[in-house]
Amino acid sequence: MVLIQDHIAAPDPQRPDDPALVQKVAELNDRFRHHSATSVMQGALEHAGHVALVSSFGAESVVLLHMAAVVDQMTPVLFIDTQLLFTETLIYQQDVSERLGLRNVQVITADDIAQKDPYGALRLSDTDACCALRKTAPLQNALNGFDGWITGRKRFQAGTRATLDFFEVEEGNTGRIKVNPLAHWAPEDVRAYMEENRLPRHPLVAQGYPSIGCAPCTSPVKEGEDPRAGRWRNQNKVECGIHFVNGKPVRTGADQ
Repeated sequence: MVLIQDHIAAPDPQRPDDPALVQKVAELNDRFRHHSATSVMQGALEHAGHVALVSSFGAESVVLLHMAAVVDQMTPVLFIDTQLLFTETLIYQQDVSERLGLRNVQVITADDIAQKDPYGALRLSDTDACCALRKTAPLQNALNGFDGWITGRKRFQAGTRATLDFFEVEEGNTGRIKVNPLAHWAPEDVRAYMEENRLPRHPLVAQGYPSIGCAPCTSPVKEGEDPRAGRWRNQNKVECGIHFVNGKPVRTGADQ
């Protein structure tokens, strides 16, 4: 297990997308358009260059982790430790990694938390700044050197994702590909895959946490509530910022 700490400069939003990258993404989508999620995972790891799986080890994360392990147990898995995660998440991360035989899990933490948030109170005054410090910037840095990364985004999660492809050019002109093996899956597909493969569930799911983030900003969800209602409850915030481009949210409602 590798610990990564560093900073990153923001991508230049003015640069046009690389035509060769756009063509590669189009070819990959044509090739795998009618394939299964497992085939897309294998295709990404074999044909999309140096690709990492970004995982929160949250409520549904084990599905993609299992798919990656089946293809190659040395698949780079990037896990962000914000230093504010539930103890259950940290234990679950270790247990799942061992059970699936994942041998290249990289634990990422920001190296400037003590300087910028010495008392852990930033979340009380500016949740966006806290997420940027502890999660967004460290991940962006960790993705340097990768040609692409694998996400758990799905079409059903938002109207803006109704035509989500398996492969896409990452927003912000980073030169990377984003891969969405579960793009066509519905919630019942996720549950069925976990049951059929007897995959371990995050222990907090049984306690009413269908979407799991940092402990101070996550609360249980009542029956009938949106699965993400417990994230930043009573705040005008729905995202940590990992899929923000130039300060604008480009995804909603996905537990990665």
